[in-house]
Amino acid sequence: MAQYDDLNGKVAVITGAGRRKGLGEAIARRLGKEGCKIILADIGKATGDLLPEDAIGTSSEMEDIASEMRAEGIEVSTATCNVLEESEVAALAQFAVDTYGTLDIWVNNAGVGYLMTSIVDTDVAEWDTVLGVNLRGVFLGIKHAAKRMIAQGSGRIINIGSQASKSAFAEAGAYTTSKHGVVGLTRVAAKELGQHGINVNAVCPNHVTTGLGAWQNSRFADGDLDTYMKAMKARIPLGRPGLQEDTAKACAFLCSEQSVYITGEAMNVSGGEEYH
Repeated sequence: MAQYDDLNGKVAVITGAGRRKGLGEAIARRLGKEGCKIILADIGKATGDLLPEDAIGTSSEMEDIASEMRAEGIEVSTATCNVLEESEVAALAQFAVDTYGTLDIWVNNAGVGYLMTSIVDTDVAEWDTVLGVNLRGVFLGIKHAAKRMIAQGSGRIINIGSQASKSAFAEAGAYTTSKHGVVGLTRVAAKELGQHGINVNAVCPNHVTTGLGAWQNSRFADGDLDTYMKAMKARIPLGRPGLQEDTAKACAFLCSEQSVYITGEAMNVSGGEEYH
């Protein structure tokens, strides 16, 4: 059921939206239910050992998601985009305009959350991959979305941060650094783009058991997943880890006119776990 009538007919690009049970899929479905025309974007195929097929949104998986959304009455297009490549990000923005005539919403969701180890054991290639996708990809998304939005005098840009945007986590040096950077970049973009009627915000969820979230659970549970999950729930005031839909709801609000006077924020969606 639609909650924000002003989103009806808006054109929204969501990167990293080609994986089942991912944040991108949830955000796309929520905005689609609000009446947005959706462009799902993901890398589409494995690119070397650090971006393997089991950790990325493949073209076939993305097309399956799109087909399901169309069956629900949502207008959806798909596009492959490696957010590390500026030419591909620029082409994605152009694709939105060519397909639907405008670009109203851009969600920088693509991210790497599975290359986690101690600083002394982190390979430079792993560091560069995490910082590249999680931070350079956000920079390129802001840059090319903003060019389109400046021309039309309005727009919403949402950057998906993390609890790691606010707090440090051992054995996640590259990830934590990248997500801290997302908040800084969000604030700079908000200052620069506000004069053009563009709101830029970040959403910072705590742990969500997506496909990558399940990997993180296994990585840090030390063989006792049940105890690990119980401890996680115990430290969250609302008593449960985040759901994909929690982040999606926050994004829908920030894209709507209800948030017209909110920009440069890094909204915690953490059940009370993160207060910064």
